[in-house]
Amino acid sequence: MNIKENINLSMLCDFYELTMGNGYFNCGLKDRITYFDLSFRTVPDSGGFAIAAGLEQVIDYIQNLHFSESDIDYLRSRKMFSEDFLDYLKNFRFTGDIFAVPEGTPVFPREPLLIVRAPAIEAQLLETFLLLTINHQSLIATKANRIVRAAQGRAVMEFGSRRAQGADGAIYGARAAFVGGCVGTACTVSDQLFGVTAGGTMAHSWVQMFDSQYEAFKTYCEIYPENAVLLVDTYNTLKSGVPDAIRAFNEVLRPMGITHCGIRLDSGDMAYLTREARKMLDSAGWQTCKIYISSSLDEHIIRDLLLQGACVDVFGVGERLITAKSEPVFGGVYKLAAVEDRSGNIIPKIKISENIIKITNPHFKKVYRLYENDTGKAIADYICVHDEVVDDSKELTIFDPDATWKQKTVRNFTAKELLVPIFKNGELVYDKPPLPEIREYCLEQVDTLWDEVKRFDNPHNYYVDLSPKLWNIKYELLKKGGKN
Repeated sequence: MNIKENINLSMLCDFYELTMGNGYFNCGLKDRITYFDLSFRTVPDSGGFAIAAGLEQVIDYIQNLHFSESDIDYLRSRKMFSEDFLDYLKNFRFTGDIFAVPEGTPVFPREPLLIVRAPAIEAQLLETFLLLTINHQSLIATKANRIVRAAQGRAVMEFGSRRAQGADGAIYGARAAFVGGCVGTACTVSDQLFGVTAGGTMAHSWVQMFDSQYEAFKTYCEIYPENAVLLVDTYNTLKSGVPDAIRAFNEVLRPMGITHCGIRLDSGDMAYLTREARKMLDSAGWQTCKIYISSSLDEHIIRDLLLQGACVDVFGVGERLITAKSEPVFGGVYKLAAVEDRSGNIIPKIKISENIIKITNPHFKKVYRLYENDTGKAIADYICVHDEVVDDSKELTIFDPDATWKQKTVRNFTAKELLVPIFKNGELVYDKPPLPEIREYCLEQVDTLWDEVKRFDNPHNYYVDLSPKLWNIKYELLKKGGKN
């Protein structure tokens, strides 16, 4: 069975979403307006920030949300759901509101990346897909951005399809890597679907198919003179690989007036080999030849290679990017923050835990990012109640969400709302930006962060604080044990 052709993604939900939905329907709560926050608790790899990604796929999912006759038949066969609830699902569509941070935005723990305001059943049924999509793409975009920053302006290609966790992991992982700053991918279908430029040259098998390495290189240059990147480590990189590549470039490309070409290394001591290869290429008059390297790279290895003087123009990063191998779980959560009573009043809700990081911030909220006017750098995120407006012409006092005694006063700043409307009354009100624009936005926004926040090791703890009004609401709920 081809799962892709037979699955309705509306059914890609945890079963308890459906049992709760049936319960809400049958106890009169199906129309109760709820507010759910999607947030995350810790930054992967102990980093200073994460990158939000996956919103476009969330939008597509919500626009296609429905239950087919076969879905209804399956649910009926479980003998757990009322016929009235199944009839309700036959005409199901999303009718609520969604607010989200744009893709590519640097984000921080415990602030909402996305808010759903919708009738209880609708909001509940979204949980699984929203989490799996934003968790996955935000994880890969975050890892990609770390690797791109380690490359210090050199190009990074995503090379991980064959090591990804399934087809979706490869396809959407390539998209997320592009959001995070990669220039392209080895995954052809991601280029076809999203315009993430696919690139690639040859494998070792190409070289092995010919009677000589030189013949393999010469033939490739003749077939692809405008894209001649030769894999030089099949036998011996410096003794034969680079010399045979130079010979092929001289005999095929130079007479054609082509000066752009490349070599790729996939094994060995990359710092030493690239330095030596660069000398050989330059001595042969191929200063324009680029050096590509791959082989189990990540941000730490790339950083060390550059510190050791490696001569690299392009990094191809595979398994450690596409799987976020060092920390492969993003940890996003979807929690109820408020409900509306019959009069439309918003009643804040809180989830309490002995583990402070699991205590939620209640109410329907806004998130502002505060930028220092003198430098343009982001200095804090400010979470407040939805009806509060930040006046950035005045000084602002912000409260640590976990301690009454930690306060900070901010002056000379500009405030920008992070959450933007995506759906209103079930209708899309957001213009989805093209992917290259998302990538550019991501790089621009990361540049607004202080270098101390961008450190790989022991980054500065960026302020994400609460308004006095929201802090007081949270504190009162904590005193009452969460009961309003």
